[in-house]
Amino acid sequence: MSFASRLLPARNRAPDLTPMHGAILSAMPVPVVLLDADNRFKYVNHAAEQFLGASAASLSQVRLTDLVPSDNPLFLLIDQVRRTEATISDHDLTLESARLHKTGITVQGSPVPEDPNTVLLVMQDASAARALDRHLAFRGAARSVTGMAAILAHEVKNPLSGIRGAAQLLESSVAPEDRELAELIRDEADRIRALVDRMEAFGEKPIVRAPVNIHRVLEHVRKLAQTGFAEHVRFQENYDPSLPPVWGNRDQLVQVILNLVKNGVEAATQGSDRRPEITLTTGFQHGMRLSVPGTKQRLDLPLFVSVRDNGAGIPDDIRPHLFEPFVTSKSAGSGLGLALVAKIVGDHGGLIEVESRPGRTDFRLHLPVVTEKDADQ
Repeated sequence: MSFASRLLPARNRAPDLTPMHGAILSAMPVPVVLLDADNRFKYVNHAAEQFLGASAASLSQVRLTDLVPSDNPLFLLIDQVRRTEATISDHDLTLESARLHKTGITVQGSPVPEDPNTVLLVMQDASAARALDRHLAFRGAARSVTGMAAILAHEVKNPLSGIRGAAQLLESSVAPEDRELAELIRDEADRIRALVDRMEAFGEKPIVRAPVNIHRVLEHVRKLAQTGFAEHVRFQENYDPSLPPVWGNRDQLVQVILNLVKNGVEAATQGSDRRPEITLTTGFQHGMRLSVPGTKQRLDLPLFVSVRDNGAGIPDDIRPHLFEPFVTSKSAGSGLGLALVAKIVGDHGGLIEVESRPGRTDFRLHLPVVTEKDADQ
């Protein structure tokens, strides 16, 4: 029995697919789909099952229009492949319906000469590559803030201390009607110093790493939030208890998660009648690797942590620049919180990405786990 015969019923069997061909297609890490003249699924490999969120047996009973609206540009590509009998590619497609939500998809369609009107689709999710490009840009932006922080610490803090001290002396010697101005100078000096202190967090300091139980970090952050700024927010936790420890710095990871939760709470509690909700999720995902800054080492990033809120979503004009310094949609925000999050995650050799639409914003961290080499240190 051929591989295709095991995947789909005989009436939907792919043409002339030998066991070797089937094994090769099945092993491919990108989704591969064969559609007949009615856009029914004749063949799907394992990656396509995961991509479409359905088994081969269930897909054999439906058409592509059952998963994607018929006005989607994907169908124009399929029709053009059949009409021209040529290979055609399209990029940055969105495949969205009640059963599917995929953005930034590249699709290549090809005819199958041995079976007229059959179309082979190869789909690639380019979102991970774009997330990596953005991540590298965030690293560069964080380095610029690092240099700025060093200048500010050296050139601003000393005169700032003098200004504050002078304001304190004035408070005790000026007339009562002028004391308010002296207090204003002191308060503004404190505010500027606090901003400089926050920017100093971008400094290039080595990370002290150890095995960290990420679920204890999440539980600690949840308790902090619920006893403070998230008292009336509902938390949901979807944890994979089998995850190994993260190789990182516990305090810095607490800072990252706390910042993301705080942003999520603020988004979920603004301008909505629904009850604000934060969902914390952990899981294992193979296939993500990244280099460690300043070294030739490459880390596997199989562990992910997701912080999701049910707020209004991130404005389209801000989303591409979300992790850049001084970018914020808050009227009183400094725009340094998420930039610092991106820097800490990058220093760990990890990756952060975000997906957002109205009613759902999901920040996902990909983090390294403890290896045998790490355990021996």
